[in-house]
Amino acid sequence: MQLHAAVDAYLTELDTERGYSRHTIRAYRNDLTDLVTFAEALGETDAATLDLETLRDWLWRASQAGLAATTLGRRVSSARSFTAWLAREGIAATDPGLRLRTPRAGRRLPRVLTRTQIDAILERLHTSAADGDPGALRDLAVLELLYAAAVRVSELVGLDLTDVDPSARTIRVLGKGAKERVVPFGAPAARAIDEYLHLGRPALVTEQTGSALFVGTRGGRLGTRAVYELVARELADIPGSGPAGPHALRHTAATHLLDGGADLRIVQELLGHASLATTQLYTHVSAERLRESYRLAHPRA
Repeated sequence: MQLHAAVDAYLTELDTERGYSRHTIRAYRNDLTDLVTFAEALGETDAATLDLETLRDWLWRASQAGLAATTLGRRVSSARSFTAWLAREGIAATDPGLRLRTPRAGRRLPRVLTRTQIDAILERLHTSAADGDPGALRDLAVLELLYAAAVRVSELVGLDLTDVDPSARTIRVLGKGAKERVVPFGAPAARAIDEYLHLGRPALVTEQTGSALFVGTRGGRLGTRAVYELVARELADIPGSGPAGPHALRHTAATHLLDGGADLRIVQELLGHASLATTQLYTHVSAERLRESYRLAHPRA
């Protein structure tokens, strides 16, 4: 079902079956119409594929626009009620709104790790994988690729063996709106993937594995929840605002690219954004980091 049609059906139920007031329904309609417009700009038109990353990015954009905390709270409530309905009606397989939270006041920018923090995390994982433990080799490859390619967690767990080109150091990703793109990755990620494929994956595969690149502990395709738990565990002791999930690494990679002088449109293509306006979120992050560095370093700041 298309997102806009799902919103209409949901609002009709609120009116005819639950007896919500006109004022409440109007507020829900305004919030959800804005969400649909945002999602469609990303190429996401199917209600079944609405995910947590889109919901969080939608809220971040709203918080950047300076919306009041009460308005943001209402938007969270509207979105969570809608996604719960999608799951209850069988339109969506899961409810992405369960993990949605209102952005805290004063913490409006996406979480971005420093290069030192990223290096420390990856070095720790390298140490854990040094003895050849299959799970540790997989975890290292997962985090290296999340940061190197700035992919969404759904894109990462959806990768098959045939999507990886080791010689070209690229992966073929199926993004939102079923749009395919080819994303490069660097030498460290290439080494981690190679070691995982030769030493880690063979020990994890079972008859049910199929062509999945990343394999879970039970032999099936690695799930998004496992990746969320992995990243949250690695980021647990690192101070900073924003969610401590895989999207933090995507935000970090995009910001580091812009900090390094990458063209905004190249970053847009890398991230798979349909709209340049979505990518411009990261320019705000880079500007904020610049201001903070100036404040800390300049004697007359």
